[in-house]
Amino acid sequence: MFQGIIDLETATPIEPIALGDALFERGLYWASGRAGLVDLVAAHKWFNLAALKGRKDAIALRQEVADQMSDIEIAAAQRDARAWVAAH
Repeated sequence: MFQGIIDLETATPIEPIALGDALFERGLYWASGRAGLVDLVAAHKWFNLAALKGRKDAIALRQEVADQMSDIEIAAAQRDARAWVAAH
């Protein structure tokens, strides 16, 4: 675990598209089962957020994931995405 100190005065802000890239990677992580478990709700959430931040390719992957989900699962993913936006 990181034990250092982050100096916010000298920290370089990331470009807005970089956040979309990170969110997209989280979607790939959960969709691919890299954690040993495929979590379609989490994958949909992260692809949704990545699309919101400008990753156009996230839209197609979000739909691909949604095609494998129930309406209840999609609703849960959308709730999770809205909660993430509200918190960040």
